Formats: sequence, C-alpha cells, structure tokens
Amino acid sequence: MNQPLRILIADDELVARKRLARLLAAFPDTTVCGEAADGEAVLEAVRAGGVDLVLLDIHMPGLSGMDALALLPEDGPHVVLVTAHADHAVDAFEHGAVDYVLKPVEASRLQKALERVRNRLVVKVPESGKGSAVEQLARPLTRLPIPTRQGIVLVDPGTISHATLEDELVTVFTSQGDYLTDFTLQELVDRLPTEGFYRVHRRALLNLAHVTRLEPLETGGYLARTTRGHTVEVSRQSARELRRMLGLRRGTEEEPPA
Repeated sequence: MNQPLRILIADDELVARKRLARLLAAFPDTTVCGEAADGEAVLEAVRAGGVDLVLLDIHMPGLSGMDALALLPEDGPHVVLVTAHADHAVDAFEHGAVDYVLKPVEASRLQKALERVRNRLVVKVPESGKGSAVEQLARPLTRLPIPTRQGIVLVDPGTISHATLEDELVTVFTSQGDYLTDFTLQELVDRLPTEGFYRVHRRALLNLAHVTRLEPLETGGYLARTTRGHTVEVSRQSARELRRMLGLRRGTEEEPPA
C-alpha cells in the first residue's frame, strides 16, 4: 500500500470543505490532515509540517489563494487550485500550481489531479544500462493522435519535447518534426501522460526528458534548452516547482562548479 497522500483542504466555505472531504474519503491512500478557512491558516498548517498537498481555494478572506501560494516555501507541499471560475485556469499554472479543479468539484476530475500530484512526489531516475529517460518514458505509451491541417499525425508522446502557444495556435515540437495543431494546451495536458510533462508557462508545455539545461533569468524563471536546441520560457512560479521537484535550492544552479 502506498503512503497516504496527506491533504490540507483550504476553503472559506464550510460546505465546500465538507464536499471535498467527502470526495477524498472515497479515494484510497488519501487522508485529510487538516482544514483551513483562510490564507493565514494555510501558511500556519504548512509550517507545522505533515502536508503533501493543499487543495487551495482562490477567493478567501485576507490572503487569497494566489497570495498564499506565492508565500509557500519552495520545499513545501504541492498545490491544486480549486476555483469556480474557468478564467483562473491559466493563472493557476503561472503561479506554480500542479493543477486546477473547477467547482463544483467532480470526483473524476479530482482523481486526475491527485494522480498528477503523486507522479510529482516520486521522481524516477533511470538506472545505468537501462536506457535514457526518453526511452523509458516512450516504451509503455500509446500513440497520441494530433489533428493538423494536413491530417491526423500519430505521435509517440515520448518524442514530444514541448508545445507552445503563439497567436492562438499551438505547435507541438517532436524529435521527428513540428506540428501545428488545433489542440489547445489544456487539451494536450489532458491527453499526455501525467509523468514528465509540465505546464511551465501559460503559453508552454514542457517534457523534462528533453531538457538539457535550465538557464536562470532575472525574472526568477528559467530558459529551458531542449535536445533540439529550442528554448522554452519557464515562469517564476513554475521554476520554483521545478527546483523543488529536482531537489534544488534557489541559487544552486547559479553557483560555479568547484
């Protein structure tokens, strides 16, 4: 049995907290470790420790969900934003959240968000002699159908390095070539494997298996360089999430080699 995912429910409405608690009770390997009705209580609970994930409402008295997210420590828990407004979805990724869930929360959508969190809690490093991270990622996956203006292209998800949004159109970059698609970035997120792919900017999705270098920016974010030489901007909040996932402290990547 997996170690239970310790979840803090943060919402200023009691009814909303009870609904989330009821939904979580039906999932195996999850436990509600506490509740919070405002941003200050969230920060206090996180400082006390024992929290793996915060289900964080955006609109709360005092500190908003976005404010509390910005104040969480880099080595703190993962965050899934819970909101009643779809227009906050883009901001969720920009602020470093793993995912967002729309109210009223549905069990199937909540389960998918929990799966994303679990995949980030376990960082798998390829063992010597067993192939690269790209090879290991590609083997168990099926083909992803990408609708393009030239027809449907069947792509191995493991070959996708990143996808970017430019002028309301998404381009998917792969080892074999680049494809302009009618998919939105969110539709790609929903269809791709939860492991390895990350929404690193409101206009970018990145596969870490294809990243060769993360160059720090003055904004606090990164410029990710891929194996094909492309560059992808990583937002400041997403950079914080990457540092935590990779076990880095802020500034570590800027230190010269000994």
